[in-house]
Amino acid sequence: MSRPLIGITAYLEAARWGTWVREAVLSPLSYARAVEKAGGLPVLLPPLNVGGVDDYVRDLSGVIFAGGGELDQALYGAAREERVEEPQPHRDRFELALARAAVQADLPLLAIARGMHVLNVAQGGSLIPWLPEAVDHDRHAAGRAHVIQISVSSKLGKAVGDRAEVTAPHHQAVKRLGAGLLAVAWADDQIVEGVELQGHRFAVGVQWHPERGEDNRLVEALVEAAAG
Repeated sequence: MSRPLIGITAYLEAARWGTWVREAVLSPLSYARAVEKAGGLPVLLPPLNVGGVDDYVRDLSGVIFAGGGELDQALYGAAREERVEEPQPHRDRFELALARAAVQADLPLLAIARGMHVLNVAQGGSLIPWLPEAVDHDRHAAGRAHVIQISVSSKLGKAVGDRAEVTAPHHQAVKRLGAGLLAVAWADDQIVEGVELQGHRFAVGVQWHPERGEDNRLVEALVEAAAG
C-alpha cells in the first residue's frame, strides 16, 4: 500500500547556497521529517499559482499549513498594524485558496501556527492583530512554555490528551471563529490554542508546533486520516 502524499506549504524567499543567491521554495526540515516519521511522503507546495490548488487537492492525501509570518490584516477587515511584519501577499492568496479548496474537498489537513490563522480567515473568521496589547502581557509573543487545556472529545484531544505544554511565539491569535470551526484548546488567559472544523474528516488547527520535538502524535493522526 502506497504511503499518503502530504503537501506542506512553504516560503518563497531569497536563499544562498555556494556563490548563488536565488529565490527559493523553503520549508523547515522538521515538517518533512515529522511526516516521514508518521509514515507519509512529504512534498513542498510553492505559493505560486492559485489556479493550481484544485489539482493539489485532487492529487494529495493530506496537507499541512505550515507556520510563518502574520497574515495581512486587511484580509479579515482589520486596520493595518504597524508592529506586524510586512505581509506576503502571494503566500496569503495561495494558502487561503488552498484552505478553501481543501475544506470543500474534505481533504485531511493540519494547520500549524500561521496555518491555524489561515484556516480561520479562510472560513470567514478574524484575528487579534496585536496580541500583547489585547491580553496585556507578552507571554505568547515571547514564546514562553505554558500549559493548555484541550477538549477530550475533540480529534485534537484524542490525539494528544486533555493537557499539553506548548511553546510557540505569536503576535496574532484567533478572535472570531470562522464558519464551522470550534475552539477545542485554550491557554489560561482563554486565548484559543486549537480549533477543529465540524463535519470534516480531519481539519485541525493548533497555535503551537507539533512537528518539533519528540511527540509526533498529531502529525501521525493527520497521516492516519490521509491514509484512510
